[in-house]
Amino acid sequence: MELRIATYNIHKGASIDHRPIIQELKRSIRSLGADVIFLQEVQGRHDLQVNRQALLWQEQGQHAYLAGDSLYCAYGKNSVYNYGHHGNALLSTYPIVSQFNQDVSDHALESRGILHCVLQTPETKVYCYVIHLGLFNGSRIRQTRALIRTVQASAPKDAPVIIAGDFNDWNNKLSGFLMRTLQVKEVFDELDMKQNGKRSYFPRLTGQVPKPVAARTFPALFPFFRLDRIYVRGFEVDSASVMQGSPWTSLSDHAPLVASLRIK
Repeated sequence: MELRIATYNIHKGASIDHRPIIQELKRSIRSLGADVIFLQEVQGRHDLQVNRQALLWQEQGQHAYLAGDSLYCAYGKNSVYNYGHHGNALLSTYPIVSQFNQDVSDHALESRGILHCVLQTPETKVYCYVIHLGLFNGSRIRQTRALIRTVQASAPKDAPVIIAGDFNDWNNKLSGFLMRTLQVKEVFDELDMKQNGKRSYFPRLTGQVPKPVAARTFPALFPFFRLDRIYVRGFEVDSASVMQGSPWTSLSDHAPLVASLRIK
């Protein structure tokens, strides 16, 4: 079975110059043709927004507005304030048979969570984890350990797994740890290995610690930092790409990632 997935930090539905762009976002996200969409910085409620576009989703949340009548959706509320809240979301063409949002906040300045959803596809259940890790290195390490424990506890060892989102891992220190511990592969790194040969992740044997290849997604106008990732287990990776150019450079500070997968 083929599965097309995407991950996107939507910047709370506002452009980098703070224009409300929820309608443009919906059209652009639909144009990706993805079966499953991992979203970060999704506004579930924002009472201060009174403009016409905000009224389109204010009663239901951006996740429900973006899903419309044709997609299933789940939302994990992470950051709560006086006038609203935001968090992670998952949109899917397949039924979401279970969902759970785990708080992995590391300190009072940042509220973070792992949105765990199980999808029922025609062939099997797929275990999905939407991630937005913290800005501080120590927080990211602890949150990655929490992610590993969550996956190990909730997904059977032979089940297909997708972990995607904004890892804020600009120095690319987490990939090797995740790949060794969960037996996942990062989609861009997997394609690079297919083209250039496999690399060893056992430094005691090789004396080297190769860095997995990840895509540059931030800032969207001139992507330089490697912040967004897609890790998979139980899938073959057919393709992966960073969406660049119009309209993506004007919709968010992150560029979305898209990958085509096949269940093994």
